[in-house]
Amino acid sequence: MKIVIATIKSWNIEKAKKLKEQMKGKHDITILTAKEEFTMETLDAIKPEIVLLPHWSYIIPEKLFEKYPCVIFHMTDLPYGRGGSPLQNLIVRGKKETMLSAIQVTGELDAGPVYMKRPLSLHGSATEIFDRCSDIIFEEMIPAFLAGIPTPVPQEGEVTIFKRRKPEDGKLVPEMDINTLYDYIRMLDAEGYPRAFIDFGAYRLEFEQADLKGDSLEAKVIFRKTPEEA
Repeated sequence: MKIVIATIKSWNIEKAKKLKEQMKGKHDITILTAKEEFTMETLDAIKPEIVLLPHWSYIIPEKLFEKYPCVIFHMTDLPYGRGGSPLQNLIVRGKKETMLSAIQVTGELDAGPVYMKRPLSLHGSATEIFDRCSDIIFEEMIPAFLAGIPTPVPQEGEVTIFKRRKPEDGKLVPEMDINTLYDYIRMLDAEGYPRAFIDFGAYRLEFEQADLKGDSLEAKVIFRKTPEEA
């Protein structure tokens, strides 16, 4: 089978390369890691049977997904949780588990038919969760596609929309209890995400590596000039 894997996150790129090597001689896998590579010209030259996009942060042009089946992996039990920042929106709602949904890209955001779903724990930091998610995608879901592309089925159930969270939504405030503080720090602790923070005079204190131990919380803190002072 000839497929394209397009992804920009380091944890996915490593696993994509490993999978390509494992499937050498069985399947033709092309890996794209930059927005500039993901073009109609590139896909027309490859002619993939399917395009898989784990953690792809860019708009997929309609002309591409109309010609080549494109699949995204969304971290909610769709149609619950369509929209942006699924991990953070799940955690602030107190969710401990979710489903990872592989869906076909359509013109409506996160509304495409579902190829498959797999359970995903929301325990640990965002880095740990994304790595766990990546393991499921590359060790279970993509191999399932390579074994034979399943027929996607329409989403069923009540639609819930998530609003994309902004960097300022990660601000820690005095009203938060210790568990909420822990959740805010861990849910933003990953490559490419603005950290949970407190503004302190001329500095912004950014938090990561949270560790909740009973009624105490430990975390690494980084002092930076506030955006106004930088």
